[in-house]
Amino acid sequence: MNTVYSINGPVVKVRNTHDFSMLEKVNVGNKRLVGEVIGIDADETTIQVYEVTTGMKPGEPVEGTGAPVSVTLGPGIISNIFDGIERPLRDIAAIDGAYISEGCDVSNLDEKKKWDVSLKVSVGDEVTGGQIFAVCPETGVIEHRCMIPHGIRGAVSYTAPDGMYTINDVIARVTDENGAEHELTLCQRWPIKTPRPFERRLPVHRPLITGQRVIDTMFPVAKGGTAAVPGGFGTGKTMTQHQLAKWCDADIIVYIGCGERGNEMTQVLEEFSGLIDPKNNRPLTDRTVLIANTSNMPVAAREASIYTGITIAEYYRDMGYHIAIMADSTSRWAEALREISGRLEEMPAEEGFPAYLPSRLAAFYERAGYVKPYGADEGSVTVIGAVSPQGSDFSEPVTQNTKRFVRCFWALDKSLAYARHYPAINWNDSYSEYTDEFAEFFSENVDRDFVEYRRRIASLLAEENKLMEIVKLIGADVLPDDQKLTIETARVIRVGFLQQNAYHKDDTYVPLEKQFLMMKAILSLYDRALSAISSGVVFSSIIATGLFDVLVKMKYEIPNNDLSEFNKIEADIEQLISALEQE
Repeated sequence: MNTVYSINGPVVKVRNTHDFSMLEKVNVGNKRLVGEVIGIDADETTIQVYEVTTGMKPGEPVEGTGAPVSVTLGPGIISNIFDGIERPLRDIAAIDGAYISEGCDVSNLDEKKKWDVSLKVSVGDEVTGGQIFAVCPETGVIEHRCMIPHGIRGAVSYTAPDGMYTINDVIARVTDENGAEHELTLCQRWPIKTPRPFERRLPVHRPLITGQRVIDTMFPVAKGGTAAVPGGFGTGKTMTQHQLAKWCDADIIVYIGCGERGNEMTQVLEEFSGLIDPKNNRPLTDRTVLIANTSNMPVAAREASIYTGITIAEYYRDMGYHIAIMADSTSRWAEALREISGRLEEMPAEEGFPAYLPSRLAAFYERAGYVKPYGADEGSVTVIGAVSPQGSDFSEPVTQNTKRFVRCFWALDKSLAYARHYPAINWNDSYSEYTDEFAEFFSENVDRDFVEYRRRIASLLAEENKLMEIVKLIGADVLPDDQKLTIETARVIRVGFLQQNAYHKDDTYVPLEKQFLMMKAILSLYDRALSAISSGVVFSSIIATGLFDVLVKMKYEIPNNDLSEFNKIEADIEQLISALEQE
């Protein structure tokens, strides 16, 4: 029997054995804690344990399972909340109370609940891995599409009648070309560190619509794309991800609380359970999966939580859904890597992080994508990862390496957050490489001038940034009127367009059409005012019209379902500026 030789926090070693394989799931100690083999050499096997090892002693047994660390995929995932290794926290709370006991053995999914299953295949049909063979309503808005496990190909030899079944009931059998029979149930197992296969990648061609102006207009992210949200403490990373989870047009949200404070996860639970989805008037939890690995939970499970979340996302992607992952935060995940690396006595790289940090980040973000699954026309996984650099230092390793693997960078600014400007995304430090790829989408679905207006808005903000350097030195009074106009227009853009109120019914989510009309109104005023200044009108008289203040308030005063007021604003701009030119 294999036994524990040494214990160093979550790292356990077994000597003189050749019974284990790399990445194999093992049960460690008398309490049968969940562990994973992460190192094997001639003398010893190294295991990282996903639970607290307090009280464990050398000599306790270690048993292999012959399979890698995997998750159970089937009906019952949506609306549930799991820990980092897919143990259902509600079920554990009912058994153990507020804290998870060591070696807690609870089924990942409810094995007693029955689902209303409809078969999509018949006896004699040829099927292959990834093909949908049965469906059942998982929630009021999500249909669960059960797929043939990958690696199985053959003819259907048995199907159960439509009806109520548990996840472990056999509802079909497939006989392969060798005559072997494979039983199909509503669930399957999949290793969390192995990406699920798909037929082919598709080009990203449409944005993930979030209703947040600074994102949709200025720095859009693609469906199937990747984005990073870096920011120091208090800059609004979690709040920004909450807004995206609530309002983005993904079919399913996977929210991973990786190393975050317990009160933040509690807030997520309370908000999501009380929020009604505007698309279908049902609770938002009907299309949400929560994975909570808070800062007081075992550090090794923090690393696993990221992989658990993205494996679940890939599973629903293969059904033909569009998934958005909110990983909050990848810095805590990287810190877990650093702690385990230190326990393993590995040579540290920059700031103590392991040398393989970049490759681990790459492996995570590259599991995003817009794809053609085997059993559906299309599906996507969009990954939005929060980064928590200490002291808002974006030069630290996690932020810098994340920038290498994402195409959208929303840099949160501490000064904006302290000024109550939310989302606190700094327009000078942020970027999106997707902007040009969406030109056709915006032209066809919003207006052909959308991209040009966005370019001009960005240009005015960049010009203001340069002018403010001069203003700091010599003051604004010495600037010519056209430059004063640029600064005032940029203020309207910042306060009236980029700043958004999550608690206002018309400003928490803004459709693309209204975003376009807001840009159009701002640029119309800028163009007419610039024309008036060139004809001799003084800037102070233009300010006196109050038009700039009207544009700042339009986000509140013009409802999302009636945009006709923009015509009145355009008419007022023309009338008042023309009157000044005639004086």
